[in-house]
Amino acid sequence: MDDIEERLRALGLELPEPAAPLAAYVPFVRAGDLLHMSGQIARDGTGVIRGTLGQDLDAEAGARAARACGLHVLAQVKAACEGDWGRLLRVVKLTGFVASAPGFFDQPKVVNGASELMVEVLGDRGRHARSAVGVTALPLGAAVEVEAVVLLR
Repeated sequence: MDDIEERLRALGLELPEPAAPLAAYVPFVRAGDLLHMSGQIARDGTGVIRGTLGQDLDAEAGARAARACGLHVLAQVKAACEGDWGRLLRVVKLTGFVASAPGFFDQPKVVNGASELMVEVLGDRGRHARSAVGVTALPLGAAVEVEAVVLLR
């Protein structure tokens, strides 16, 4: 659906190239109508967004990192759909992993960055169930990682 591309443009967003796997796994697996996506770490135009929430970064910076993860999720969805957004029925679930210092409890606020992006870009198809989990470390020192389950036609 071109409306997704139009929304991305209207929001001033550009999807990154889908990230290649860092180890022995694939970016996504389709099982029936469900697309299970591997975790997408926070990256921007300069590389991995690194840090620990509550130590190096605050919740607002973490939400920006989660938003970047969300863009990578959308890039993988587009790749899985071979560019045909009409195959996307809805985002079913996001799981956000937040590199957290002891005593940092705002993981839900951080993962909102990805959740809000899904609704901004996809409308009601972007509303989803979610988990926000604090962890001690993520691959490459990333601040946030987001994985997704998406329903396709």
